[in-house]
Order: sequence, then structure tokens, then C-alpha cells
Amino acid sequence: MRTLFFDCSMGAAGDMLCAALLELLPDPDAAVRELNGIGIPHIVFEKNASVKNGITGTHLSVRVDGEEEHEPAETHYHDHAHHHAHRDLASVETILSGLAVSDRVKANALAVYRLIAEAESHVHGCPVDRIHFHEVGTLDAIADVTAFCFLAERLSPDRVIASPVHVGSGTVRCAHGVLPVPAPATAYLLKDVPIYGGEIKGELCTPTGAALLKHFAAQFGPMPTMRVQRIGYGMGTKDFDTANCVRAMLGETDTQNTQTVFELSANVDDMTAEQIGFASERLFEAGAVEVYTVPVGMKKSRPGTLIRAIVGRDEKESVLSAFFRHTTTLGVREAETKRYVLSRTMDSHETALGTVRVKRSEGYGVVREKVEYEDLARIARERNIAIAEAASLVKKEIERHG
Repeated sequence: MRTLFFDCSMGAAGDMLCAALLELLPDPDAAVRELNGIGIPHIVFEKNASVKNGITGTHLSVRVDGEEEHEPAETHYHDHAHHHAHRDLASVETILSGLAVSDRVKANALAVYRLIAEAESHVHGCPVDRIHFHEVGTLDAIADVTAFCFLAERLSPDRVIASPVHVGSGTVRCAHGVLPVPAPATAYLLKDVPIYGGEIKGELCTPTGAALLKHFAAQFGPMPTMRVQRIGYGMGTKDFDTANCVRAMLGETDTQNTQTVFELSANVDDMTAEQIGFASERLFEAGAVEVYTVPVGMKKSRPGTLIRAIVGRDEKESVLSAFFRHTTTLGVREAETKRYVLSRTMDSHETALGTVRVKRSEGYGVVREKVEYEDLARIARERNIAIAEAASLVKKEIERHG
């Protein structure tokens, strides 16, 4: 699988993400010429070599009417701040609709801006159609968003993964005054995304960068096992003790299914078997992919039970709530781990025994087929036979019908 991975240990900004993508293309100069031909009014892209802490990369500058927009000295924006024009979502859409790019690029760019509009709407308590963008609504920011969508289409990865995002610390000055880092809109955009602060003072992740990652990244986490083919460094404008860049890696990952899952575990010594069974059912209903129990010894030599649920990232909160609601535990432990699974499909077969569903699993050189238990149980009840006999009858029927 062709995978694009972003290392966001120094945050993410629109110009840095674009420059990193640019370095992954076989002919970056040709890509810049194409960007300059898509028709963003008053905009010229310029590719420049940049060195940060001994690392050579690319800075993609945007010139508006011949001048590069420089950030004010007191701000920590990576994205350039053009403070003269405030645009609403409709005017941004009008600009995007007139560009010489594919419908896919236009749709992605508009989707990114809608994410930003939703964040601004939430922060300011204002309807989306009345939001006026400041820094992220200016021509140079529109150029960053469009350029990223354009370059991503050229690369066409099968999936995009990003590391946890370093957001910086301290405060940032913007159109609304001095705000904490991450700025409120950025913080809203990064909901459900793993983020962290640190020693570096300033805004490392901008609203534009956050929205691009939120839209394009299928998951956030450590770099997957991959055979890296190309590496790109997109440089920011600020200088820090750590190289101020986004690193992008393009390569192949195994097509086998791997998932990041969480083990949620709790020990109890004051629940009956019936209560534990009921709680296990509720954990499944809350979204756990697996629930099991293990006998354990607890303090004062009391026998107890370890209850463990395997959950995905999106289901973690609901399963945690179910743990506290349906068990007597006072605490739940969490461990992040990997789950390797076979790909699964379900086929339906019309037979003399009725509709029979067959689950097929494959991967890692293994192929397995198994008749759905509920269908076997139905046939066994209807014919007053054992499950094994029902399975034998189903096998003959499927073979007969091909």
C-alpha cells in the first residue's frame, strides 16, 4: 500500500506541508510551474532551498502582487498573515471554483475550509455562513490549501498517516488579540487528534495545518513499518533549537490489515459470575471488539477476575463509560497495542436449507471459510439435528450449487 507519513514533531503549517510534498515529486520545479498556472489571483509560488540546523529542505513562498507576506515579529505563525482582506466561505468557494484544477482538488480544498469555518463558528458562537476568515481566509492561505490538495493528488497515496502533533506553547497574537497556544480554532480542529506541548514557545501548528491534517490523515500515531522510497523536508520561517520542519515520507506498507487498538483492563473481586457476564455483554454493545476474563489473585489473597476489553480509538470512551457503569472497579488501565487481522468478507448462498451466510477470512498466506453460526443453529433447530450435522448438510448444499 502506497503510504504517506507526516512527522509533525515540529508542528504543521500550510506552507511547510506543501513544501514537504513538493520534495516528494520527481520534478518539483515543474510542479511549481503547474501551481503558478492554476489561476489563483495575484498569487505566485516560489520554491527556495532552506537550511535548518544543518538539514537542507524546501521553503515554498507565496507572493501576493509581487511581495511575500511576512509575519509580524511578535507572532509565531508559520503561515503568512495577510491582514488586509477578510473573506467568508462563499467568497473562498468562488475563488476555488474558478481554478484550473480537477474537481477532486476543488472538493478537497473546500472541505478543508469548511472544517476551518466549523471551528471558527464554534469558537465565536457565530453561524458558519457569517464567519469571516482572517489569517486563514487570505489569498496566501488559500494558495497553501489549494497547493496541498493539488500536490496530494499528484502523489496519490493510498492512505495518509500523521504523527502526534506538537502544537507549541505560550501565546500567539492574531486578529482577535493575544490567545493561548494552541489557538482556540486550532484546538477545536485537533479534537480527537493526539497532540502535545513542550518547551518551544510559539504556535507550531496553525489552523491551516490542523485542517489539512484532519481532512487528509486517516490515522494519527507512530510511523508504520514501511519501505521508504522518498523523503521530503518542508521548512518553516522561524529558527529554533530543533530543526523547524515537517518531514514527509512516501513508501510502501504491507497490505495486511494492522490496527492500533487499546486494551482496557480492570480487576474486580466483588462481582458475581452473573454480574460479570452481564457487564461483558454491555462492553460488547459499547463497541469492544473482544471481551474476556482471566482469574487473578488480588490483595489479601482474595480470588478475583481481570476483565479486559479490546477497543478501537473511536470506541474507547464509550467502552470506558460502560466499564464504570457496569462493573465495580474504581479504575481502568489502558495499554496501546497492535492487532493483526485477516481481511473478512461475507457471502450469502441460496440453498434448499434457506439463505446461508459464509464468512471468508484471508491474509498472511491463510484462507478460511466458516458458515455463520446463527444460520447453522437455525437449520439444526428446524431439522432437530446436531450442529455438526447441519454443517455437513450446508457444505453439501454449497458444493452442489457451486
